[in-house]
Amino acid sequence: MLFRSTITEKMDGTNACIIIEANERGELEIVGCQSRSRLITPQDDNYGFAGWVERNKEELLKLGEGYHYGEWVGNGIQKNPHNLDRKYFYLFNTGRWNAETKPACCEVVKILYEGPLGDIDIEALMNELYHSYSNDFFGDRIGEPEGIIIYYHDTRSYAKLTYK
Repeated sequence: MLFRSTITEKMDGTNACIIIEANERGELEIVGCQSRSRLITPQDDNYGFAGWVERNKEELLKLGEGYHYGEWVGNGIQKNPHNLDRKYFYLFNTGRWNAETKPACCEVVKILYEGPLGDIDIEALMNELYHSYSNDFFGDRIGEPEGIIIYYHDTRSYAKLTYK
């Protein structure tokens, strides 16, 4: 049996989540945001994520009710291997979000492969990702990818493979 999987690039940033619920009138509202381990606010923030959520709340309500997980990446967060000049929120759920359906202020993690896991050479995929990162004028690497995430659709579970 070949398990259906989606493989995405593991972004080098900080884990983040936006929590949206319907209030007693049935209107959607952002009731919280969190890092991997704690609720955060603009006053007690994690690399400016809660402040960004506050500034973009109208657009973010298009995510709908639920917990919306992603990676907060960019300038000043971790190693910033994509050499981003500002911060971005990359949604993890590629089955729900794509370039056409996501809120304008969000991105979606890049899908590297989708299909039966037995049909892909993971080592070759990781090599291709690693070598896809560009060099600067002097031939030095601008950044290095962190790794990949494999999502197993049948078990709704994840595996992470990193270069380190």
